[in-house]
Amino acid sequence: MASRGKSETGKLRQNMEEQLDRLMQQLQDLEECRDDLDDEEYEETKKETLEQLSEFHDSLKKIMTGDMTLVDELSGMQLAIQAAISQAFKTPEVIRLFAKKQPGQLRTRLSEMDREVIVGKLSRDDYTQQKLEILTALRKLGEKLTADDEAFLAENATATLSQFEKVTAGSEAKILALASSGVKTKA
Repeated sequence: MASRGKSETGKLRQNMEEQLDRLMQQLQDLEECRDDLDDEEYEETKKETLEQLSEFHDSLKKIMTGDMTLVDELSGMQLAIQAAISQAFKTPEVIRLFAKKQPGQLRTRLSEMDREVIVGKLSRDDYTQQKLEILTALRKLGEKLTADDEAFLAENATATLSQFEKVTAGSEAKILALASSGVKTKA
């Protein structure tokens, strides 16, 4: 009892992160194996995974309303789940890095994609979609974007990503920014 729930909170956070990682990995694996599955099997598996994400999101909401100490820790995961459910982000890797508040790794992925599109390893359409997701995630994490990045977002923003930005522009974004600053100062 002397820990005042710190170890329990830590364990809960670890379990929640592992659950989120598992679901994001499941989405990523599904996308990687899409060619091996027929359309019906792919859609059914994706629907089941998104339902699990939705249930996970509901659990997060319940936890957040009952325990204010978990709000800062879990708000990033909630935003990532909302993004996955809303289909705003289609790349599980981006969702995972966003949920874990890892802007450095998002920027590294963006650099890798720049190289991949030049050598033809990544199609221009996939590049545009993933770059949009990464830049939106970076913006949501409170990262400063270059003028070129802002222009790219303005030119290529999809309705779904714009809607995600509007939906999360309220108090949840402030909580995420607070949580992000707390993580940066602890590191």
